[in-house]
Amino acid sequence: MLQGCRSGRIDTPILVPVIDLRLPAVDVAPQLLGAVIRHTAVLADGTRGEVGIRLTEVEAYMGLDDPASHAFGGPTPRSAVMFGPPGHIYVYLSYGIHRCMNIVCSPDGQASAVLLRAGEVVIGKDLARARRSARAAARGLPAARPLPARRLASGPGNLGQALGAELTDSGAPLSQAAGASPAPDGSLWTLEAPASPADHVTSTRIGISRNAEKPWRFAIPGDPTVSGHNTTGNHA
Repeated sequence: MLQGCRSGRIDTPILVPVIDLRLPAVDVAPQLLGAVIRHTAVLADGTRGEVGIRLTEVEAYMGLDDPASHAFGGPTPRSAVMFGPPGHIYVYLSYGIHRCMNIVCSPDGQASAVLLRAGEVVIGKDLARARRSARAAARGLPAARPLPARRLASGPGNLGQALGAELTDSGAPLSQAAGASPAPDGSLWTLEAPASPADHVTSTRIGISRNAEKPWRFAIPGDPTVSGHNTTGNHA
């Protein structure tokens, strides 16, 4: 759509890239590298806070066809969100403490999703650091030196913590549209696609025992925020 004409000049539209979340998770996952996921929320003091993370590491889980997926074997109360429409958040609890974030992909009923494993905090570093410190204190861990920026969202539990993800966020819509409106509680999840595809490597997924041979982990090579091991992988 043309934006208008001033003094004989026609303003051309600005095309904003969008990730097609209707595709299978293995196709969506590499497109998410370099994308920025943002969460705006009302904080305990009544103010609004925002954290944005540039994604550097993700894993694809292919639903009913993937024994490593929570959706394998059919829907449960926990995984029901995965069977709904694409473009929603799926949050689950790992080891009783870590809130891990996923983006639901594929058409209704196919239940594929991308686990967000790591990223760089590009918006709201102070809030992300405060959330990480508060969670450690709640677990009774001793105070430590301030976390370096590269570790704020390195690892799926840390990424979810930095974003302020809660189990109640599971099922929340993830908007790619400008000017999206927040939910009644003030929460808003948005995704900004990268301007161009990021170079990436592939490797096997971390911490699973079933279907473990699949090369469905995607990471930006050499990025200091990437978690885990085997980040050299195979270039795609």
